[in-house]
Amino acid sequence: MKVTIDGIELEVEPGTTVLQAARMIGGDVVPPAMCYYSKLKDTGGNCRACLVEVSKGSEADPRPMPKMMPSCKTGVMDGMEVKVKTSDRALDARKAVTEFLLINHPLDCPVCDQAGECDLQNLSFKHGLGKTRFKEEKRTFEPENIGDKIQLHMNRCILCYRCVHTAEQVCGSRNHGVLNRGDHAQISTYISASIDHEMSGNMIDVCPVGALTDKTFRFKSRVWFNKPFNAHRNCDKCCGKTTVWMFGNEIQRVTARKDEYHEVEEFICNECRFDHKEVSDWVIEGPRKFEKFSVINQNNYTRKMDKVKIDTEKHILEGRDQDRKKISMTEVPYKNTENS
Repeated sequence: MKVTIDGIELEVEPGTTVLQAARMIGGDVVPPAMCYYSKLKDTGGNCRACLVEVSKGSEADPRPMPKMMPSCKTGVMDGMEVKVKTSDRALDARKAVTEFLLINHPLDCPVCDQAGECDLQNLSFKHGLGKTRFKEEKRTFEPENIGDKIQLHMNRCILCYRCVHTAEQVCGSRNHGVLNRGDHAQISTYISASIDHEMSGNMIDVCPVGALTDKTFRFKSRVWFNKPFNAHRNCDKCCGKTTVWMFGNEIQRVTARKDEYHEVEEFICNECRFDHKEVSDWVIEGPRKFEKFSVINQNNYTRKMDKVKIDTEKHILEGRDQDRKKISMTEVPYKNTENS
């Protein structure tokens, strides 16, 4: 089957979605995804952040699809033509979705542990508005203790359902889910502090926002102050392949390794994640690169930075040494006068 995405043609297998086909091309052609997760089944279709314009349905029916289509749920048809970044309709729809996702989301970036690696932060950075038009009161929830390792911030949740699918498919069973309906819907447990499965920490990694965070790393440091290293250890519960985030010689947190789409490569157990924070516990393989564009690597040293040249008028910087002395007051002689 042939599909054309933003003028790029490729052949895919039957059953491939538009989002999966776009990821085969890579680059700016790939639409953002907040709820879809390739490592989990039955995900996608909730956030609408991956909307695209299908300008040609197929060779058999070349009519365009009248509405924006979620690329994570739209299957490829032979001869289909899709517009991702070349469609003004798709870009406007993506901006509208971003605005809706931010309606109830609090401005917690200054204190949120997810800042710097937040998918919603990246989405807002690229498609968000500079101000909000929402004047009503934001939706809020009371704090709730769901376990000793995971901190739930329901105010930040965008109901992507990733953590629910992770509990069902990775942990094998779940004690939490979505309660209530409409604007009262929330992620919660029926019994407090009931999330204690040995693979439950993976819910932290799959969460695209700061709704589920690591209690052992909470408020310790910003991720851009840490250096990520690939590391591994012999573990009989999981693959043992992780990323350790170090500040100096201290391991402040351990996460699963993620690919360029910020998705976990292999899920890890809670023992590797929470119980081994000593450097001697791990075999350090080497530094891990930031594959995906993010706020965290906006000014990263690995990116090529152009030199900044400032053109000024002649003699504009004259007298700077004298001004510095006046500002510092250390080299200015003290005059003791009656009027001073």
